[in-house]
Amino acid sequence: MLVQASDRLGAYYGLPPIVQGAIIAAVGSSFPELSSIVIATLRYQSFDIGVGAVVGSAVYNILIIPAVSALVGEGQRLASNRDLVYKEAQFYLLSIAVLVLTFSLAVIYSPATDTAGLNGFVTRSLALIPLGLYGLYLFMQYHDTLEHRAGLTAVVNDVSPAREWLALGGSLAVILVGAELLVRAAVGLGDAFGTSPFLWGLTVVAAGTSLPDTFVSVAAARQGNAPMSLANVFGSNVFALLVALPVGILVAGGAVINFEEVVPMMSFLTGASVVFFAVLRTEMALTRGESYVLLATYALFIAWLVAESLGVTGVLG
Repeated sequence: MLVQASDRLGAYYGLPPIVQGAIIAAVGSSFPELSSIVIATLRYQSFDIGVGAVVGSAVYNILIIPAVSALVGEGQRLASNRDLVYKEAQFYLLSIAVLVLTFSLAVIYSPATDTAGLNGFVTRSLALIPLGLYGLYLFMQYHDTLEHRAGLTAVVNDVSPAREWLALGGSLAVILVGAELLVRAAVGLGDAFGTSPFLWGLTVVAAGTSLPDTFVSVAAARQGNAPMSLANVFGSNVFALLVALPVGILVAGGAVINFEEVVPMMSFLTGASVVFFAVLRTEMALTRGESYVLLATYALFIAWLVAESLGVTGVLG
């Protein structure tokens, strides 16, 4: 429902494939991350699960989804273009930097004195920083849409926008139920095994909330729409980092962030993103061999988290 409604709405409003993937499809398929962090914060008072879900989902999105999409795409490759590499990718890297800056400001100016470790209290005013950057992202996409529509020669009129928006809303409601079950499972698994909820957020919740993104990108790749497939990955990560996390903070009235946990994870996300951009830039396409490189990088990520849960390593504290 989500893929079909996004595709039809994009055609009706004359959106370019990149904007369609980065905004409509990405926001819809990233709704689980937003739901998870709000549910975890309000119902379970566990902001760590939400942070883990968003960061873990971003790692999954940037490594697994493009690789799988390329392997099922035409010729087992996923074509890129300069707009994706030089606009979407660079804005995504900027999103990571701004989020780390926001957390750093919390640690410097609002340290959480009642907790041990390097923790900071992220206030509602600090949460507005990444949200403001997402406003700039929408502004850029809006002007790209205006330029695209000015060059259109045909208009799609056989789409009922009201019906498609209703279908989009119905698919989001189903996703919301799934997000509630995922968070409940993460809390229960953390209690049962005596491990950090942050780790379960990074794995179980992150992979679960990324399934809609996977379906959207794979479906677009099979239809030969590589720009939408890749744009959905970038747009989903930008939305999760700049909207989902700040909204969770705004809803809770502020949240304590464990800087010692967040920095290693954001560092791995940055490194994974660099690997992805490097293979994507070569020949402006993601090939079969490069897809396996991404899958191997994600396997390394999971191996690290397993080592953390077993106490072999202690990077996450």
